[in-house]
Amino acid sequence: MNKVQKIAITGNDEDQRLDRWLKKRFSYLKQSHIEKICRKGDIRIDGKKAKPSTRIEAGQIVRVPPFIEKPDNNFSKNLRPISKEDKIMLQESVIYKDEHLLVINKPSGIPVQGGTGQPRHIDGLSTVLKFGYEEKPRLVHRLDKDTSGILLMARTGKAAKHLTAAFRHRETRKVYWAAVAGAPTVKTGTINYGLVKMPGHGPNGAGEKMICVHPDDVKETANAKRATTDYAIIENAGQRVSWLIMVPITGRTHQLRAHISELGHPIIGDGKYGTNRQINEGDGWGAQLGGEISRKLHLHSKSLSFMHPFTNEVVSFSAPLPEHMIKTWDFLDWNVNMEIDDPFKKDGLRDVTFN
Repeated sequence: MNKVQKIAITGNDEDQRLDRWLKKRFSYLKQSHIEKICRKGDIRIDGKKAKPSTRIEAGQIVRVPPFIEKPDNNFSKNLRPISKEDKIMLQESVIYKDEHLLVINKPSGIPVQGGTGQPRHIDGLSTVLKFGYEEKPRLVHRLDKDTSGILLMARTGKAAKHLTAAFRHRETRKVYWAAVAGAPTVKTGTINYGLVKMPGHGPNGAGEKMICVHPDDVKETANAKRATTDYAIIENAGQRVSWLIMVPITGRTHQLRAHISELGHPIIGDGKYGTNRQINEGDGWGAQLGGEISRKLHLHSKSLSFMHPFTNEVVSFSAPLPEHMIKTWDFLDWNVNMEIDDPFKKDGLRDVTFN
């Protein structure tokens, strides 16, 4: 772009930060450059200087100065053409779409957003999910890289605003299926440990590994946040492995993985929170079963329920298990097609709270 533009904000773009709107329209812009041109007054909204954090509204006119049209070399290196295989994979993962939202069954092993060494991710691939719209769908929540299942995306700015708020205010209901090592003594319970990120880097701190904190110590622990998870055992194979339903009441990083590991029952395939061993060393099981059981993470976002932001009807979506979990369920003779309601919507099932 080599000349000044004046761009009208439409209803689909309202109520988002100016810097995020600029990055969507001019994807090669860096945050540092946006902050610089805002400080200089080169970016103006209705003729007035604006900060990167300023929220834009429908009907406003944004003055955008000339940018260098060619992206920098680092950005070019991070761009990869979307393969035919990825296009088919992602489009076939779509469970539902309407004019406002889109739901996919995220495959295991693909991060939701990019990062260091992660050029292939859902956010980048989602340009194949426009389905006639000018802009790609927007993320409104996240799943871990190795977690599969329901991922909700917004097709417009208005939908993104409403759906993001629904997650922030805990107006969504997420139900996960997991295979965990061992068998929790209590069949139905609530885990209330707080979570704090492990300090430092390297094998023990890399990847935002979280540490559980007793609820009584959360206030006194720097950067710790309260977290709550409900769980219930559906089936178990002796004392070696169990099928759990897990419902996160809060939405913290690695919450389910850290919480259930704290009880000594890490999710199968989760070496970060359960080690890659198979045996119980006295303080909890390892996270592998060996034999025919895949070493991949056995955690799946099975269903998501929420009020549709425009129809005001409660909608619910369910995603089939990934192939490696189907094989594990078959090996253990668990019924992968079993219809299971959210057990915590019923009264009287919660036996104990873990603090």
